[in-house]
Amino acid sequence: MKIKVVSFLFAALLFASCSSTKNAGNDLAVSLPITTQIDLSKVINDKVPVTINPGRFTTESVTYHLPKVVQGTYSVSDFGKYIDDFKAFDYKGNELLFNKTDTNTWVINGATNLDYITYYVNDTFDVEVTGVIGGDTPFSPAGTNIESDNYVLNLHGFIGYFDSLKNNQYTLDVTAPNDFIRSSALQKVDAKTSSDGKNITTSYAATRYFDITDNPMMYGNLSVEEFQVGNIKVVLSVYSPNKTHSAASLKDAMYKMMQAQKTFLGDINSTPRYDIFLYLSDGEKESPKGFGALEHHTSTVVVMPEAMPEDALEESLIETVSHEFFHIVSPLSVHSEDVHYFDYNNPTFSKHLWMYEGVTEYFANLFQINQGLISEEEFYSKMMGKIQTSSQMNDSMSFTEMSENVLDEPYSKQYYNVYQKGALIGMCVDILMREGSNGQRGILSLMKELSNKYGKNKPFEDDKLFEDIQAMTYPSLKLFFDKHVIGTTPIDYNEFLNKVGLEINEGKVETNYIQNAGALIISGDGQKGTIFFTDLVLDNSFWVEQGVQPNDVIKEIDGEPMTLQNANQILQNVFMWKPGKDIEVKLDRNGEEIIIKTITTPSYTMGKGIMPKSNATQAEISLKEAWLKG
Repeated sequence: MKIKVVSFLFAALLFASCSSTKNAGNDLAVSLPITTQIDLSKVINDKVPVTINPGRFTTESVTYHLPKVVQGTYSVSDFGKYIDDFKAFDYKGNELLFNKTDTNTWVINGATNLDYITYYVNDTFDVEVTGVIGGDTPFSPAGTNIESDNYVLNLHGFIGYFDSLKNNQYTLDVTAPNDFIRSSALQKVDAKTSSDGKNITTSYAATRYFDITDNPMMYGNLSVEEFQVGNIKVVLSVYSPNKTHSAASLKDAMYKMMQAQKTFLGDINSTPRYDIFLYLSDGEKESPKGFGALEHHTSTVVVMPEAMPEDALEESLIETVSHEFFHIVSPLSVHSEDVHYFDYNNPTFSKHLWMYEGVTEYFANLFQINQGLISEEEFYSKMMGKIQTSSQMNDSMSFTEMSENVLDEPYSKQYYNVYQKGALIGMCVDILMREGSNGQRGILSLMKELSNKYGKNKPFEDDKLFEDIQAMTYPSLKLFFDKHVIGTTPIDYNEFLNKVGLEINEGKVETNYIQNAGALIISGDGQKGTIFFTDLVLDNSFWVEQGVQPNDVIKEIDGEPMTLQNANQILQNVFMWKPGKDIEVKLDRNGEEIIIKTITTPSYTMGKGIMPKSNATQAEISLKEAWLKG
């Protein structure tokens, strides 16, 4: 599982201006499945009852945990915080004594007589405060939702594990009203209707606790569509509280994207089924605020704003879901022992976030130019954006050191860089592979070779991955890893771009409608409660053509009044504008109302960008073609 953050950095800037451990033995006399029950028909005060029956223990004391950390989130979630009224019962129905030794751990005494445990689960969406990784609650796509018409069942928030039983089989019964639509990545084995016909109990099977955490569900008032991509069945489940979007309306865009991804991947095929669970937040007080996705091995949970126009939502989903789907390469097929033997309460982390997240993010951009979904200029713009963003972070921190210590400071604040510099590391490795093989091999072929060497059931030793890669490739990669990934030397991207006839230079570059090559052209006044254009608007060709001036206050965009409270949501939509869109913007210029009603045209500014070299050789141009289209 991995998290891909959809980060709108302008939000933070806007408001800033306002003032491996392997499993031990089994404690059970007979290894039986752990039976679990989640009853959505008996919710009390937004709390779901859960029952866990582990079988019979032979020890006097056993320990039960909810996860402190789940794979891929790289932050503390503490799902034990959301457990209420924990009880343990013996075979006569009497309560057993237990000690809660920390936020996520219960030690139960008299365990030889333990029959089952019960507790209630609060959801995380209702109490979400920041929506930021490392904030007060789990990042939204890793969280849980309990509402009358929707349940986001990231099962690691509902079901825990006994210390020594993580490799036991699990059975899970989920009871819900019979009119609920059920969508699950976990294997369904049975379904029974209650005697009164009001509820249906669906039974699922999991081979071990990892499969519980790795297979999310969504229940309730959903729309679901299925489609085939090669030999992979894709199931798209969408919850849109106001019916603004549906699985049917998004299906074509998802099919086109995933078909292009499958073509790009070629013979890599690690799953017969892939699930996409999309929760659209309506922006209300108790709705999730952290937009992005949590990757599971054969599925992903996505949270996005419902208010996004369909074209903007489709583009955002392409950026986000494509990243998650590429995780079928890494970590599903290529992963370390830290991933394979993950400890949910005392985790250790791999050195190789540059590969898990960085290369995955790079693929999510590369496949779009490779398959003709975007132009070369758009691809260069995406890479330049990552160069600019990564340069604002600690560019001299060892990437492997950051990865190993990602929960701790000062490393945790650099996590976002795995999607920026991590992707650029992938780009540089790709170019070096193309150079070393005369265009015949790239980073995708390297990942295929690593998949063949390892695979989903054989982890690599963390300290030996670079040795494996060096043995498979060229001396230039060892120098690169030693200097820029293990080492602390910032990357001179021109050194690598020059090899493919490109360079970073100053010139006219395409930008969007709230930034100039990454620099915000809007700000906010907390005392006045206004959002306004800054002096930088004079360097944005689109707004200059509309006659916009510095300090013009934005009153409305497309009929929606602009406030500090809704600015983030509205500006997210503006950020996604494309040329050819009808817009209406109302400004306040010193008390005078200015109305701009027009169709968007491409917007340009002067800034640094990735551009063709004037003296590029034919060999460099040919290498570029192999890199982008090979």
